[in-house]
Amino acid sequence: MAEAIFLSAGVPDPRRGPEFAVTADTVAITAAVSALAYVSLGRRRLVWGGHPAITPMILVMSEGMSIDYAEWVTLYQSEFFKDEFPEDNERFRNVVFTEKLNNDREASLKHMRQRMFKEHEFKAAVFIGGMGGIVAEYEMFRQFQPHAKVIPVTSSGGASLDVAAKLGEVPSDFQTQRDYVALFHEHLDISVREERFRVPGEQPAVIEERFWRPEH
Repeated sequence: MAEAIFLSAGVPDPRRGPEFAVTADTVAITAAVSALAYVSLGRRRLVWGGHPAITPMILVMSEGMSIDYAEWVTLYQSEFFKDEFPEDNERFRNVVFTEKLNNDREASLKHMRQRMFKEHEFKAAVFIGGMGGIVAEYEMFRQFQPHAKVIPVTSSGGASLDVAAKLGEVPSDFQTQRDYVALFHEHLDISVREERFRVPGEQPAVIEERFWRPEH
């Protein structure tokens, strides 16, 4: 059963992407990423191309959950950016390093993204804020995972607006709903009754068997 969730998120840099920064809401980006981590960790595998601003947010969210972060999160990073890898990489065994191709940034990124999308079966992709790389990931994701759900959180601004434009008609609550926990519970089909499990191997295959039950 395809249950993994792909996250594509970033905080736009006004110098490198002023057209994305002008619409971005940094508070909303941070809140949405934190909410996605809260809803999914211990319930669904979360995969993304490690982003230096995003990885620490999700790590912090995981720390109070009694889950094995490295078992639930998979990061992909290209060796092209080796000098920029966050220190968090060294603490976990959940980073997949992909080859640097001919010292070519775009070719190396493309290779990393292809591996992400080929090596997992995704139920959904969530796009939050970001710049041009977010749009590139969306286009490749649709190519490799055509049946997965796409959720552009347009209230976060940035490149998520471009993703929504490419999709065409999207639910209005992607823009209006600022309770991101509720938004992700609904659109990722993750019940609030689902328990968190320390590692994926302890999680029952049948979703209903994961539900919290009151003790009698």
